[in-house]
Amino acid sequence: MNGWRERAAQGIFALAALVSALLTGSIFGFLLFFGLPLLTGGRLTAILTQPWAPYQGAYGIAPMLAGTMAISLLAMSIALPLAMGCAMLISLSGPGPTGRLLRKAVAMMTAVPTVVYGFVGIFLLVPVVRQLFDHGSGMCVLAAGLMLALMVAPTMILFFCDAFARVPRDYGLAVLALGGTETEKLLYVTLPCAWRGVLTGTILALGRAIGDTLIALMIAGNAVRTPTSLLDSARTLTAHIALVFAADTESLEFKSIFACGLLLYLFTAVMVVGIRAAGRRRPGR
Repeated sequence: MNGWRERAAQGIFALAALVSALLTGSIFGFLLFFGLPLLTGGRLTAILTQPWAPYQGAYGIAPMLAGTMAISLLAMSIALPLAMGCAMLISLSGPGPTGRLLRKAVAMMTAVPTVVYGFVGIFLLVPVVRQLFDHGSGMCVLAAGLMLALMVAPTMILFFCDAFARVPRDYGLAVLALGGTETEKLLYVTLPCAWRGVLTGTILALGRAIGDTLIALMIAGNAVRTPTSLLDSARTLTAHIALVFAADTESLEFKSIFACGLLLYLFTAVMVVGIRAAGRRRPGR
């Protein structure tokens, strides 16, 4: 009886995996099919390098690609040290009431809807950036990057804390027995042993930063140009999809959103492959 149940469970899991793979492949095929008019005839290079000028027949997504990279990388450069510091603080606090309170506060932040972060950015962060730098409207790469960092940091903190908690307790006890401090245990034992979890959390947070729509749509300014400074307005690939979606479905302008979708899909695929490769890599290699 138990053998039959086990085989049935394996069959269900295999079917679920197959359906997931088919859906993922179907999404890629859907994007590729509708994006073909822009990808054939030697237009791929033009799409990735030209500016966005529909009235002149140019449908390049280079400005949106540059805006996506600028905002997401800025957000990650801020969120990574912030998340690491908070995770270390929670880890050093231990399982006591302080550590539990900090972890619950971080977990609550992950449940806040993205649009709330966007409203906070519009009414609090954007005016501060505008008055502090006295440049433009305040809706820029810097404002979007700061708010995006605040949004993705809680997810990274929870991943880092879980990675630290999976390190065998005996390793830390050995360090303390040899006269080491809690800080030395964290820096020289916990972090090296938890690098896979840290890397996974970082890659997933980067994927969320690249794929976010509302923060960039509400705070970045949506200027269709390549940003040259942190105070310039920019448009991301996801914001471009949201803004152009209402265009004529037969126009090349509308089909450009499928090129954006393909790029986002490929970014996600590369990140997933990176996570899998990191999980299979042996320590010390």
